[in-house]
Amino acid sequence: MSAAPKKKAASKKPAAHPMYKDMINSAISELKNKGGSSKLAISKYIVSNYKVGDKIDSHLKTALLRGLASGALVKKTGLGCSGSFKLAKPVVAPKKAAPKKKKPVTPKKKVAPKKKVAPKKKAATPKKKVAPKKKKVPTATLR
Repeated sequence: MSAAPKKKAASKKPAAHPMYKDMINSAISELKNKGGSSKLAISKYIVSNYKVGDKIDSHLKTALLRGLASGALVKKTGLGCSGSFKLAKPVVAPKKAAPKKKKPVTPKKKVAPKKKVAPKKKAATPKKKVAPKKKKVPTATLR
């Protein structure tokens, strides 16, 4: 049996445009819509500024869904790929403080545990007796 000559895999040409996530990010930032940018507006921006093929809709949809899943994009309105998208605000990581030098540990003296002292009760103050009010008896007046 003779071995058939193996064909070399054709190497893909590099795309004439950046990655879709980069194009989406630039489109949303350039459009500057307060309520977010729609898929249609993003698509129009990409077509006018980049050389993309005919399958832009399917690639754009998958890129938008991946952006939502990764947290790079935020959905403002709508379901799925319809609606408005905004860029997620970058989360600033708090800076870690430089590690402090540890002081040499000195053995501490044992302190006897303090006994709990019950709080002293105040002497009960006698309540003042209120004099009972006298009932007014209506006097019958005859005329």
